[in-house]
Formats: sequence, C-alpha cells, structure tokens
Amino acid sequence: MLYLLGFDFLPGQLIVFGILLLTFIYQVYYYLKYIRIVIKNNKKEKAGRLSFQNEKLPVSVIICAKNELENLKKFLPEVLSQHYPDYEVIVVNDGGDELTEILLRDFKKIYPHLRSTFVPDGAKNLSTKKLALTLGIKAAKNDWLLFTDADCMPESKNWIASMARNFTPKTEFVLGYGAYLQEKGLVNRLITYDTIFNGLQYLGFAKAGKPYMGVGRNMAYKKEVFFRQNGFASTLHLKSGDDDLMVNHAADKDNTRVETSVDSITWSNPKKNFRSWYFQKERHLSVSTYYNSKSKLSLVVEPFLRGVFYLSFIALIVLSVMSANWLLAGAASFLFLSRFVLQLVIINKSSIYFGGRKYCLTLLLFDVMLPLIAAYIMTFGRMGSKAKYISWK
Repeated sequence: MLYLLGFDFLPGQLIVFGILLLTFIYQVYYYLKYIRIVIKNNKKEKAGRLSFQNEKLPVSVIICAKNELENLKKFLPEVLSQHYPDYEVIVVNDGGDELTEILLRDFKKIYPHLRSTFVPDGAKNLSTKKLALTLGIKAAKNDWLLFTDADCMPESKNWIASMARNFTPKTEFVLGYGAYLQEKGLVNRLITYDTIFNGLQYLGFAKAGKPYMGVGRNMAYKKEVFFRQNGFASTLHLKSGDDDLMVNHAADKDNTRVETSVDSITWSNPKKNFRSWYFQKERHLSVSTYYNSKSKLSLVVEPFLRGVFYLSFIALIVLSVMSANWLLAGAASFLFLSRFVLQLVIINKSSIYFGGRKYCLTLLLFDVMLPLIAAYIMTFGRMGSKAKYISWK
C-alpha cells in the first residue's frame, strides 16, 4: 500500500489513475492542437497573420445533380448570384432528367455564366457521380475548380470570394466547411454534432500540415491535380471517395489551405431519420480503408484513447467508492470535468461561429456514441470491396 495525503492508495488504483491522466493529457493536446482550428484561425486573421491571394482568379464551380430538380430550383440561384467577377457554374445532369434540362435551359437565359452537360443514358460506370464530375471537370474553362452539391446553399454571396482568396501560387487544395441545417429532434442534433466535430477535425489536421480528407459539399482544387492523379482511375471500383480520397492521395502540408470564415460555409439538408443517416455514415466511412497509413493511424488513435479515458474514469470511480477513497474519486472527477469543459468551450464556440447550435449533455452522449457507431460500421458494415454496393445518393 501507498500512503498519500492521509489516504491509502492501492497500486491498481494508481495504475488506473495514471492511465486516466495520460489519456486526459492527450485529449487536451488533441483539442488544442486540432479541434481549436476555427478559434485559432480567427485570432490569426484578426491579428493580420494570415496572408491571402489578392488577385481574383477565374473559378469554375461544378455541381453534380442526380434527380435534384427541386434543390436546383431553390439553391442554384444562390450559387449563380455570387459577388465574384469571373466565374462559371457547370451543372452536370446525372440521370437524364428532362425536367432538370428544361430548368437549366431557363436559368441560362437569366445567368449567362451557367453551363451544363449530362451523363449519357445507360452509362455503365460503377460511380456515375465520378463520371459526372469528370465530365464537368473536362468541360471547365478555368484552372481552379470549386465543388459543391445540388442540395447545398452558400452562406453568403461571398462564398466563392472567400474560398478563392486562398488560391495562392503554391496552393492546390482549399478545404471549406459544409454544415447541415438545424431541425428539431435528437437525430438532427447527432448529425450536426458529428458534422461539426468531423469538420473541425479535418480542417485542423490540414492546418497542422496533415490533410487527410475534404467534403465535396465545399472544397476546391486545381484542374492539373485531377489530371496528375489520372482522375478517379484509382477509385473507379468504389462508388464513393470522389472528394476525400482525392485529398488523401494528393494533398500535403505545402499545397493545402483551409478556409474558416463564416462566408465560406455551405448548408445542406440533413437526413431525416437515424436509418438514413446511418447509411450515409456507412458510405462516408466505406472509403476510409483506402486512406494512407498515416491518416488511418491518426484517426484511430484519438477515439481509442477517448474510450480508454472513459473506461479508466468509470473504473477509478468504482474502485474509489469500494475503498471509500474520496480523494481519488475527486481527482478523477476533476479530470473528467476539465475535459468536458474544454470540449464545451471549443465545440460550442466553433459551432456558434458557424451558425450552429450549442451542446451540453448531448455532447457527452454523442462523444461516446459516435465512436461506437463508427466501430460497428468498420467491423460489420460494407467496407473495402463491399463498398461497391453502396449508392452515392
């Protein structure tokens, strides 16, 4: 037995406390290093420590539309009315929807910078979205390509301008944040929390020189990158991966920038129920097995140590109660609450900045729940070669 401050400590208790302390230190480091990206970026920009491209380079915005008539009616005008001097919008009609063709024809009369193409009927590609994107990219007149989806709406008229200010000479990728609209219900809270955490994570990693993914709802890259990577040739056996695998395979610390201004975000309609969101989550995770080794290791370490943190905390509380060691219970609770407060401050401050909601007790619920869902999908879901059975819509 050990004696400290008048309390008896069993060696096992000290071992568990040591594990709790080490995982706590890592979690604090992780949040301050990566998840605090928006807070850090805002401070740097206000202090004038971020440099941007002054010249407004020409941009081609590419949107793939598969049975998206109503969304195009609602959101496409927001993309077509941006405050930017030189840009075109290319809509690729994936599916041969005649009503979509009529709508695009009418829009072209109002917006001369709108162009369109289509995926031929009967296309046999496993991923018609990748074929649609390829057609849009080849039709683009400009070197810089900005991607979003048909169901996305830019936050402001300065969406293109905010993304394009990062088109510096050595930059080849610009990653932005794609948010989901807030609705009532626990499922929507789960979706929006998952989105803000993942967004802060991939933006934070990219800012730290470790880009591993981006989202097709809001990202840009140069046309030459696409051709240098032979397009989607290496991922044609997958229905997904047109966005994150392009970043994972070609982005690095020198050619990637992130944009975190409010004007730069896009908004999308979320899934309405847990089942639909689960399948969407499965589709997103299905290509993660094709990430490079460094990315996979980085993404596994944090949720694993998060689980160890929670388990060691529970074990320590149980051991403390059994031995009536209230000092040890108090120390464990202090670490637990300190991490929770840090999460509340960073997540909520970032979420509110992006126009999102606050989280309190649901943060703890989702913090435990989401890694378990991801682990279940990675173990029993349609991963690897099975991913070909997942639709992109």
